[in-house]
Amino acid sequence: MSRSLRRGSIAAIAALAIASLSSCAASNTPDTLQIKPDNAAATLGTNLRLNNIVIVTGAGTSGDYTGPANVVVNISNTATTPAELQSITVGNASATFADAAGAPQPTLVIPAGSSVAIGGQGNPSASVSAAAVHIGGFANTTFAFKDGQKVDVQAGVSPDSDKNLYKGFGPTPAAVPSKSTSPAATAPATQATPPAGTTPSAPATPATGAGTATTPAAPATGTTAPAAH
Repeated sequence: MSRSLRRGSIAAIAALAIASLSSCAASNTPDTLQIKPDNAAATLGTNLRLNNIVIVTGAGTSGDYTGPANVVVNISNTATTPAELQSITVGNASATFADAAGAPQPTLVIPAGSSVAIGGQGNPSASVSAAAVHIGGFANTTFAFKDGQKVDVQAGVSPDSDKNLYKGFGPTPAAVPSKSTSPAATAPATQATPPAGTTPSAPATPATGAGTATTPAAPATGTTAPAAH
């Protein structure tokens, strides 16, 4: 093969390789490859974006689980007016809202041009008292806003654990009653009941004049004076 033909073959092979790589790059998108992010996300209209949606159960939970869980999500609002999150439902269970200090709230407001993280220390919370979920699976979760916008997502379910990113995001364990002294031990003592058939004796009555000064006895009369010498 002549040197010119060899150069032409090498150029043709390089051109085919570049075209092949370009074609692959054009199709390597989440849509074409059906790759889903680790955590669920959703967009409502042009202004609301819900990111990193996760249902977090208590520490040590696994398998099929029904009990307390927290909804973790970051909601951004690029509109010029506030958005008001009216409800979150996990399956058939509705969440209750509280502010960062733990005070109950009917709704959660996402200010205009800002974002709100729900879940975690120092943030408002959305808690479900009895979520029926499968740990490691997905749970149908619905977000509804006051303006009528609503979105359904398949949120991942994860336990509160040192082995993942959600340590401290799970529900607070219920307080265990302290094992203090039993009421019987602290009850006031009761007066002993006298045996049946006996009559309690009355307290002794002090003698008349008790407590008054006693008059010294007068010397006996008729005492003979000493004889004079």
